[in-house]
Amino acid sequence: MIIGVPKEIKNEEYRVGMIPSSVMECVSRGHTVLIEKNAGVGVGFTDEAYQAAGASIVDTAEEVFAQAEMIVKVKEPQQAEFKLIRPNQIIFTYLHLAAEAELAKALVESGCIAIAYETVTDSHGGLPLLAPMSQVAGRLSIQAGARCLEKTNGGSGILLGGVPGVPTGKVVVIGGGVVGTNAARMAMGKEAQVTVLDMSLQRLQELDFEFGSRLNTIYSTKAAIERYVAEADLVIGAVLLPGGSAPKLVSKDLVKKMQPGSVMVDVAIDQGGCFETSRPTTHQDPTYIVDGVVHYCVTNMPGAVPRTAACALNNATLPFILAIAGKGAEQAMADNAHLAAGLNVYKGAIACEVVARDLDLPYVPFG
Repeated sequence: MIIGVPKEIKNEEYRVGMIPSSVMECVSRGHTVLIEKNAGVGVGFTDEAYQAAGASIVDTAEEVFAQAEMIVKVKEPQQAEFKLIRPNQIIFTYLHLAAEAELAKALVESGCIAIAYETVTDSHGGLPLLAPMSQVAGRLSIQAGARCLEKTNGGSGILLGGVPGVPTGKVVVIGGGVVGTNAARMAMGKEAQVTVLDMSLQRLQELDFEFGSRLNTIYSTKAAIERYVAEADLVIGAVLLPGGSAPKLVSKDLVKKMQPGSVMVDVAIDQGGCFETSRPTTHQDPTYIVDGVVHYCVTNMPGAVPRTAACALNNATLPFILAIAGKGAEQAMADNAHLAAGLNVYKGAIACEVVARDLDLPYVPFG
């Protein structure tokens, strides 16, 4: 199969769909890999490194899309790329279609086969292609939140870990999944007071067993969210409904009750955000203030550490890339129900039930 990797063009996005070691694995199995010129330069991978791994370098994204049977990306296709997608072409990337109606429409009209990293599953009920970026985003959320708390960035001027004789900052994490766990771990490492809210008692028990008295675990209800968010210095929105829009758990009225200079980091912004006051931002202009509360809502947070993020992502995506390239998309999905769960658009129709529901579009299951 001919696999194409275009350079990412989303604002401040430096990650790359395939790193040289992944290219080498594909080439060793008889596949052709086309890399757009300078696609990996943002993470320190030169065109020469890709050529040494067996890739062919092409000058433009147009060439990549025109020749490749499968496109491997990191972020969802941008508007300039919509017109390049061909019928029956496989698009393998993050999509987050529940929050991207225009993209969903473009993919349907293209006639492509679009498989989303974020809805591929595993035998443990997890999301293996989302997990690496969730780990990165969860850890980054505390770094970003700590910076936003600095007075020069609009925050209250609180140091999360405090110093002897001065209280530590209060961090509230809404959601105890991969993002939330990594955020909590980082916040505890900074010696902040950390509370995780989640609706799963089993997950709360697991967190309690792992972290003990260092972590305050609270069953998530509307009353609990209102109490803990209002008192927090830093709130991390870490909820996830696989493939669907994030629930709005923090209302505008609750934001008004928060302490001036407190900070909210919405890691769920890719799926529409879990705060009513959230709107997408970029690494270039990451924050805004509503009712005295600093909001950080960057849609591609892991793009801030592209080298780590790209390598972690490739570790997870490579087995699926090899399966699709070796068997073709249809046979690979027929053989692996977990990969089939990643199918969002199939030749002119929405093939993911949650996405179809959230976008109010017809659902046509694959197979």
